[in-house]
Amino acid sequence: MSDLISWGEPRPRPSRYDVLFEPVKIGPVTARNRFYQVPHCNGMGYRDPTALAHMRGVKAEGGWAVVCTEQVEFHHTSEITPFIELRLWDDRDIPALTRMVDKIHEGGALAGIELAYNGMNGPNLYSREVPMGPAHLPVATFSYDPVQARRMDLQDIRNVRKWHLEAVKRAKRCGFDLIYVYAAHALGFLHHFLSRRYNTRTDEYGGSIENRVRLLREITEETKAAVGDTCAVPIRISTDELLGEGGLYKEEVEDMIGIMADLPDLWDVTLAGWENDSRTSRFAEEGAQEPFIMGVKRLTNKPVVGVGRYTSVDRMVSLVNKGILDMIGAARPSIADPFLPKKIEEGRFDDIRECIGCNICVSGDFTQSPIRCTQNPTMAEEWRKGWHPEKVRKAQSQKPVLIIGGGPAGLEAAQTLGKRGYAVTLAEASKELGGRVLQEARLPGLSAWVRVADYRKLQLNQLPNVETYFDSRLTADDVLDFGIPRIAIATGATWRRDGVGHHHTLPIGISPDADVLCPSDVMTGRMPTGQRVIVWDDDHYYMGGVMAELMAEKGYQTTYITPASEASTWTRNTMEQHFIQKRLLEKGVTVRSFTALDEINAGEVVLSCTFTGRQERMGADAVILVTARLPNEQLFLDLKARESEWVDRGIESVVAIGDALAPATIAHATYAGRRYAEELDGVPLEDGALPFKREITELLPLD
Repeated sequence: MSDLISWGEPRPRPSRYDVLFEPVKIGPVTARNRFYQVPHCNGMGYRDPTALAHMRGVKAEGGWAVVCTEQVEFHHTSEITPFIELRLWDDRDIPALTRMVDKIHEGGALAGIELAYNGMNGPNLYSREVPMGPAHLPVATFSYDPVQARRMDLQDIRNVRKWHLEAVKRAKRCGFDLIYVYAAHALGFLHHFLSRRYNTRTDEYGGSIENRVRLLREITEETKAAVGDTCAVPIRISTDELLGEGGLYKEEVEDMIGIMADLPDLWDVTLAGWENDSRTSRFAEEGAQEPFIMGVKRLTNKPVVGVGRYTSVDRMVSLVNKGILDMIGAARPSIADPFLPKKIEEGRFDDIRECIGCNICVSGDFTQSPIRCTQNPTMAEEWRKGWHPEKVRKAQSQKPVLIIGGGPAGLEAAQTLGKRGYAVTLAEASKELGGRVLQEARLPGLSAWVRVADYRKLQLNQLPNVETYFDSRLTADDVLDFGIPRIAIATGATWRRDGVGHHHTLPIGISPDADVLCPSDVMTGRMPTGQRVIVWDDDHYYMGGVMAELMAEKGYQTTYITPASEASTWTRNTMEQHFIQKRLLEKGVTVRSFTALDEINAGEVVLSCTFTGRQERMGADAVILVTARLPNEQLFLDLKARESEWVDRGIESVVAIGDALAPATIAHATYAGRRYAEELDGVPLEDGALPFKREITELLPLD
């Protein structure tokens, strides 16, 4: 679009980073630099092919040398409904994938496809085919589906090899430059054949390492024979399942890699399962995979790529110079900043949106919804809404904007409007920008989350048309006196202290003399009295678990109570629930599930079983309620009540955004700020019109 403005000017780049921009030969193709977007899921797949194509295309535009798909199912006998991935079941799937390839090539990157036959990981809820694997075992899914896989016989193995080869040839017709053989994350049948915890066979495909590797070798050889003249053939493999000798472990997998050494054109090394490879920053530092991948380079002459949620440029250079990796793999950092390579190349380090490791991106896959990102609110909106991570529409008027509140929504709105060219006044009630992000980043394990504020503050520092005022707690009179035409209220939210949440939709009984706190109290320094603390979690995301962890660290006798089946149950969608519950138990926290908190008195609480309603009393000196939040909306309501004065005061619009409208995740807040900034002075939608584009399934003729 001609009215888009690109943001950021190149700056001198230290020469020590030049190694990252050396080309890398991968079989018959050459990557333009060492930045490699490894395959990652996104919640769009076959349902949203054009949106997905544009998302990958923006990454190519951002400088990634290789941009890969997610898992691509290649046969109907192995599909992973309800998860929405890409499909290459037959020729009808070729156009959608070709569209993606074209967008990736348009940005100058190589396009990679990860062909997947999930086998025991796919319950086949859509196709209703019987799953297959190396042994008779229940399907290994996240939801404990009551389905078993049958043991593959030799004809079954020959069939899958044939189906894979057919998919390889289709992938070449789509134009892909790299065609994966996928044997990682415990998500595919090749991984299951490699691992003794799944493969108990006694034929030529089981037992010894050589036998368990046989199928991987055969499929790799067949793939190379079919397309190796023009396409690179990587193997993706997990070096450790973190189960000791009960599963795949580093030394064993290194023997497997040594057997095949230079057969593939590239080794893409990971951990298994996916939850270990993509742990949140709360449970893994940058580069946590390094101890498990650092020996691979000595086993092969082919390039090696690996991931580690890398955002430190010096760390990336060190990995290459030390011979640990040839290419810097990334999924989550490429989501947070699709232009990461280009910004490094141009020396624009302050413009990098560093991944915070919250895994809200992963939740898109688990909830079958388009991927989202806390740091990058344009993710998955590139085609749907026409948003771009580094380009914005020019300001359509000279009318200034007042943003009240410097939390994630206000910061995102201010920096985006500033880049558009508007004169922006940002009023913050406290002495520092960041809002809830600053408070939450001080909690156990969440320090990386401060990057949400840091990136936006660095952007504001470069925008002379954005003025920031601190210690500015404004009243309706103040706002009306300013006479700034457009006003966005981003004043955040406060945790409730009355017990209202998912389970109780009305306030519970609380004695006036009971010591009752909420996370807002704790984050501003107030601590419980006494020693016995109950954390009542009716929010079910991360905060309840974090509060319990903090109380245990402070030495309180802590009991975590939830009406759900487990601690922080929604974090199954961010693949950290089991890590959270493990940490709570290891810190001595008592975890009680399926239990409701009904009443709080001085020194005790009344609990009930969520199934039977049977009540009991339990001693407690203090209770921390992690339930729902209320928007800090008084200023917004006061201004709305005086709407009759707006015209005379020169005010055109007053809008509440982010938590001030409806409390949600930080990702929702940054999205709300971006949306306000993107849509300001836009063409009004017709009544009932969708605010985004969508694709409709083709209707086939009735038979």
